[in-house]
Amino acid sequence: MRVAVVGLGLRAGHVLSILKARMPEMVITGYCDPGPVGLDKLGGEIPVFASVEALIDGAGPDLLFVGSPNHMHLAHITAGLNAGLRVFAEKPVVISEDETFALAELLQKHGSDRVLVGLVLRYSQHIRDLRASLSAGHLGRVISMEANEHIAPYHGAFFMRDWRRKSAYSGGFMLEKCCHDLDIYNMVAQSRPSRVARFGGRGAFVPDNAAYAAGDAEYTRKASFWEAADDAFSADGDIVDNQTAILEYESGARLAFHTNTYVPDEQRRFCIVGTQGMAEGDFVRGYLNITDARSRQPRARHDYSGSTDLQGAHYGADEMMCADIVDYLRGDMAALPVSVVDALEAGLAAMAIDRARFGGSVVDLTDIWNRLDTYNLRQSL
Repeated sequence: MRVAVVGLGLRAGHVLSILKARMPEMVITGYCDPGPVGLDKLGGEIPVFASVEALIDGAGPDLLFVGSPNHMHLAHITAGLNAGLRVFAEKPVVISEDETFALAELLQKHGSDRVLVGLVLRYSQHIRDLRASLSAGHLGRVISMEANEHIAPYHGAFFMRDWRRKSAYSGGFMLEKCCHDLDIYNMVAQSRPSRVARFGGRGAFVPDNAAYAAGDAEYTRKASFWEAADDAFSADGDIVDNQTAILEYESGARLAFHTNTYVPDEQRRFCIVGTQGMAEGDFVRGYLNITDARSRQPRARHDYSGSTDLQGAHYGADEMMCADIVDYLRGDMAALPVSVVDALEAGLAAMAIDRARFGGSVVDLTDIWNRLDTYNLRQSL
C-alpha cells in the first residue's frame, strides 16, 4: 500500500503513525506541505513535492491521505479521485453546501466507496456498545436527546489562535469541532435533521476577559502553527465560543446540543431517551449506562475510564479507527462504520445550524436532502 500525503500536520502525522504501525506493508511515498509539523512522527526520509499534482504524478500512490486545512479538501480530494486513487479525508470533508454538491457529483462518478473519512468517534467503544444496544432494541424508538461538548480553556484558546478561528478556513466551529457529534446523533435517530435552530456567540474569548488570563500559560500551551495568532482574546477569528442548537429529525426525535470552549471540567456527554429505555454516557468521563424504561433497572453498565486519558487519541478511538481502516484496505472488512455520505450529511446539518444562527430563524432542510438524494450516493458504498 503506497500512500501520498497532502497536508502533514500534527493530526495527519499521528494518524499515519498508527496506520504504519498496524500495516507494515504501508509505504509513505511522498508528501506535499510547506510546513510539515507532523513529519517527525513518521521517521525516515520522505520525498517532498511542491503540489498535489506533482505528488500524485511522482509518488505513485494507491491512496491519497488528505490532512490539509479544511478549505483545501475539495481540491485535494478532486485531484485524487480524478487520478483514480482511493482517498482518505480528515473531517470535515468540505466546508460549504456548494462544495458538498460538487463532491457529491464526483462521488456519483467515481463511487462513494472511493473516499474514507476521519469521523473518528464512530469508531469509539462508546459508540460500538451504543449501536449494539440500539440494535438489540434496548432503547426502542428514540424520542429525544440532549448532548454537549465542553472543552477546557486551553483547548478553546487553541481554536481562537489557530487557523480554525476563521470560518473561511474551517467552515465554522460547529462544522470543525462538532461534526463528529452530529454524525453520531444522526446515527442514533436513524434519520437526518429536518429542521434546526441555533443561538450562539462569544462570551469568554473577548477582549474584556483578557486581563483575567494575562500571563497564564494555559492559554498558549496547545501549539498552533499555520496562520497562528498570539492572543486568543483579541485575534481576528469569527467563530463562536458557545452555542445552543436544537434539531428535529425526520424520525420525530429531537436533540438539544450545547457547546462551550471555556469549561474547567470537560464533558462530552449525551442522554438518549427512547420508548424502551435510556442511554447516558460521557466520552470524557468514560462511561455508558443503558437503563430499562419500565423496570428502571440497568441493562448495561460500561466503564471506559482506562482509555479516556489518551491524549490526542479520542478516548481510544484513534487506534480503533486505524485498526478498522487497515482491515478494510486489506479486504478483511466489507465496510467501515462511517461513510463519506454520513460525513456529508453531518456536514450539511452543521452548515444549516450556522445558517440558522446568522439568519435568526428555523432552517428547514427538506430541499437540501432532496437535492443530495438525487445523487444516489449510498448505492455506490
